[in-house]
Order: sequence, then structure tokens, then C-alpha cells
Amino acid sequence: MCFILAAGVWNAPYRNFSSKLASVPMMFIAMFAFIGCSLWTIAFSFSDAQSFPIFRNFVGLYNYRVKLFADSVWWTACINAVIYLVLVTTIEFILGFLIAVFMDQKVRAEGVFRTIYLYPFALSFIVTGHVWAWIMSPEYGLEKSVRNMGWTSFTFDWITDPNRSIYAVVIAGIWQGTGLVMALMLAGLRGVDEEVWKAARVDGIPKWRTYLQIVLPMMRPVMITTFVIVASGCVRVYDIVVALTDGGPGTSSKVPAQYVYQYLFQGGLARGLAASTMMLLASAVILIPWIYVEFVKGKQTR
Repeated sequence: MCFILAAGVWNAPYRNFSSKLASVPMMFIAMFAFIGCSLWTIAFSFSDAQSFPIFRNFVGLYNYRVKLFADSVWWTACINAVIYLVLVTTIEFILGFLIAVFMDQKVRAEGVFRTIYLYPFALSFIVTGHVWAWIMSPEYGLEKSVRNMGWTSFTFDWITDPNRSIYAVVIAGIWQGTGLVMALMLAGLRGVDEEVWKAARVDGIPKWRTYLQIVLPMMRPVMITTFVIVASGCVRVYDIVVALTDGGPGTSSKVPAQYVYQYLFQGGLARGLAASTMMLLASAVILIPWIYVEFVKGKQTR
């Protein structure tokens, strides 16, 4: 008996050996691409390196304290990122959920509506940025069209206004991403058991209360996943800003990813990597609670 048990323990590492062997390349790629490169970025941010991949002198927090945190452009980029994150996440959640509720009413031509709402998400951020740049251009966009129709005092020049340029980016971002949120929310709504709706109708609960007090709590995993996808996209937003405002006027709509690109490829490697590290930390703030809820707490519950 003891011999059989000992043999089982001995053979345990060889169970599903072919599957484990097949997963080895993927594990190495994941460790190198994600963990290794992240550690490399953090290590180089503490140096005075000016080019790849030469590690020169260790300078501690100099790149953070003197170069990064003392730069007003970096703080402008961070504030813009927070504005973009809060507004885009909040509005996309509200609009996406409302549209998903509308789609869940078994409307006619649902496939057509779903395609229309998802169409912006199929476009690249560059295309979206250029389209909205045309729409918001005071020279040949919405402002000029409305003035040509007789409303000569109409003004919509947000992309040329330093105080409003980031909100122009927010509008374009919401237009681009609401369809994805709608699709995820609709999938969550379709996953709600029909018996829940029947029980709510029998109890005489209004439909709006059923959504708010029963369905929304049941959709918590979907909403957390949606939040992580949307929020991580907001932290690394870049293309749409470059296409729409290029960070301007001046630096008024610059975002952290644009700041990182500027210093990584136009001089100041270590400073750019320090900014990259801060973006990694921001992403970790979003991802770690989700990983804990999805994997650690979920496993404990099971």
C-alpha cells in the first residue's frame, strides 16, 4: 500500500506531461514579455541610461524626484488621464448599460442595431481621432456648418481651446468604446435566469427596480471585467489623442502614454522609463483587485 502511494507521489509531476510540455513555450514567452520586460523597465528607470540596452550608473530616485515629478507636463498628463478615466468609464457604463437594456427588450432588427452600436469599436483609434478632428474643426467642421445655416454665434472649438481640449478627446473616446460596453452588458443580461424575471413579475416588482436591485448585483462579475477592460484602456490611451489633438494646444491634452513615447524615442530614455513605471503602477492598481476578486476570492468561495 505504502509502495503504491509512494509511486503515485513520485509520478505526480509526470501526469499530463505532454500538456505541461506543450505549455512551456507559452510560459517562457509570458515570463519574458510581461514579467521580464516589466522588471527591466523598472530597473532602467533607476539609471541614467540614454540608449538601449546599456545600463549605466544607478541614480536611485533621481529620474522620478528631479525629472519626472518636477515636470509640470507630466502632471498635466496625469490630470488629463484621470479626467479621461473618470468621464469615459462613468459615461460608457451608463450609456452602455442603457443601450443593453434597450437591446434586451427583444426589439426588431436587433442585429442591425447591434452592428450600428458596435461599428465605432471596429474602427481604429487613429481613424476615430481624425474623424472627430474634422467634426470639431472650427474651419470646416460642425461649427462652420451650423454658422452657414444662419446661427452665426454658434461656437464649438474645443480642440483649439486649451481648457476643453481633453473633453474633446473624452467625447471621441466615449463614441468609440460605448459599443463594447453595450456588448458585454448585453451578454451579462442574457445570462440572467428567466426565472428571476418571472419571480419579479409575480411579486409585482417594477421592471426598473428589478434591473437596479436584482439584475445589476447579479451582473457584478461582468461589470468588474468590463471596468478592468475600459479602465486599463483609459490608462494607456494614446492613438486617439495623437490623431485628434496631438496633445495640444500646447500640452493641454497630453496623456501619460504620449509623454512616455516622447522621452523613449526622442531622448531621455531613463526618464521615459520612469514614466512607464508609473503607468505600470497605475495599471496594477486597476488589475490587482480584479485578479484578487476573480481568482483568489473566487477559489476560496468555491
